[in-house]
Amino acid sequence: MTFTPHGKSLIAGQWIASSSHFTSAPSHGAAHVFSNGTSEMVNEAVEAAEDAFWSYGYSSAQERATFLNAIADEIDARADQITDIGTRETGLPEGRLQGERGRTVGQLRMFATHILSDDYLDLRHDKALPDRTPLPRSDLQMIQRPIGPVAVFGASNFPLAFSTAGGDTAAALAAGCPVVVKGHQAHPGTGEIIAEAIHAAIQSCGVHQGVFSLVQGDTIEVGQTLVQHPLITAVGFTGSLRGGRALFDLCAARPNPIPFFGELGSINPMFLLPHAVAARGSEIAAGWAGSLTMGAGQFCTNPGVAIVTEGPEADALAETMKTALAETTPQTMLTSGIAKAYVSGRDTVKEAAHIETLLTSKCEARSATPSFFKTDAQTWLSTPAIQEEVFGPLAIMVTVKDTSEMQTVAKALQGQLTCTLHMDSGDLEMATKLLPILERKAGRLLANGFPTGVEVCDAMVHGGPYPASTNFGATSVGTLAIRRFLRPVCYQDMGALSPITQ
Repeated sequence: MTFTPHGKSLIAGQWIASSSHFTSAPSHGAAHVFSNGTSEMVNEAVEAAEDAFWSYGYSSAQERATFLNAIADEIDARADQITDIGTRETGLPEGRLQGERGRTVGQLRMFATHILSDDYLDLRHDKALPDRTPLPRSDLQMIQRPIGPVAVFGASNFPLAFSTAGGDTAAALAAGCPVVVKGHQAHPGTGEIIAEAIHAAIQSCGVHQGVFSLVQGDTIEVGQTLVQHPLITAVGFTGSLRGGRALFDLCAARPNPIPFFGELGSINPMFLLPHAVAARGSEIAAGWAGSLTMGAGQFCTNPGVAIVTEGPEADALAETMKTALAETTPQTMLTSGIAKAYVSGRDTVKEAAHIETLLTSKCEARSATPSFFKTDAQTWLSTPAIQEEVFGPLAIMVTVKDTSEMQTVAKALQGQLTCTLHMDSGDLEMATKLLPILERKAGRLLANGFPTGVEVCDAMVHGGPYPASTNFGATSVGTLAIRRFLRPVCYQDMGALSPITQ
């Protein structure tokens, strides 16, 4: 079923256009014209969100759960149209869009269930001790409370799960915070139809219209205006290090600084330990190739680097990896800009000193094939330029002399979303030495697996030390994600006025 966008922004229940426009650049099919958001639209959306907070922020968990489930229902009701516009805009296959839609509605429903218990509120109560000596104690009750309007930025690589109704939006709404979304210009039509679904849920549930707005646009001014608006209390972002850092700095420079929850990418290093490589090097290489090229490598958990002890087994693994990657057919990248950045990143690695090119990519327009390079630990450690994330199917194998040098490489890593150990029982001693280092480097540690694919569940952590994310204590996936948009408040001797008592 074909979906034809109308190209407007949704501002507090009204579809609004401006005199400025941009044209979409779909992977295939007709382009569409979209209205650029304006500072006036941003201001109207945020002021409506603030007004909505006085009712939505104090709504019951049941009311918010009903709303989240209604959004999920409305998204499912538009399933075919979402897949249609999503595949046209991004070039992602239908199966990927269908799976991502399932993940999107799944996390909405998970949050709806989660907030029906009080666990996420971290309730604490120290009862009064009036007879305590030498001083009595007051009655103290603590609960997490919603913070206010939240700005969310859509992600280029996840048009559903990390965009208009994605994890950040779902978490903020679950917490009781209205949301203003800056839609991503790479898939504005997909953002529009999801906004229609949320708008329908708002109407069916009788929620304040200001609880959600979508501001479209391909200019940086809209995003800057949004994060600098004095009524915005936090920002959720998934995207590039450069773009995220610029917004993070704006948030910190505000007269009232606010938290910026930015997920900025990762090289997701894998440590391939000797016994595992000797026993199943070919299997590891095949798995690495599959994970690296999934979705044209356009995942923030893409495993771009493998560290392995030098020797014949490492050489054999590299050959298997090279063969597997060479058989990969060209894949369409999300945007021409991402494809261009991939080529630039590939060339930076390729032109660095002491880099062996095992396989170089071919890029035409938005189509790309994998790249594979090999180097030694000393070159890796002394060349910061090759340690940066290349968004796409690019892999680097780093060889080390021994356990000590592998530990040195691990200690030199920047913050990561994930770190992986491939190990067998004979590698336990080596893995035990690496584990404390990797715990300090990443938000998720894996054994004998591949990091692409982030399970939506209670225990998941999708975050890590900078630059993987801007807040090492937060996650953008899992039920803990709701806590980003809550803050603790203590009620002393408030009696029946305390929300805990209520």
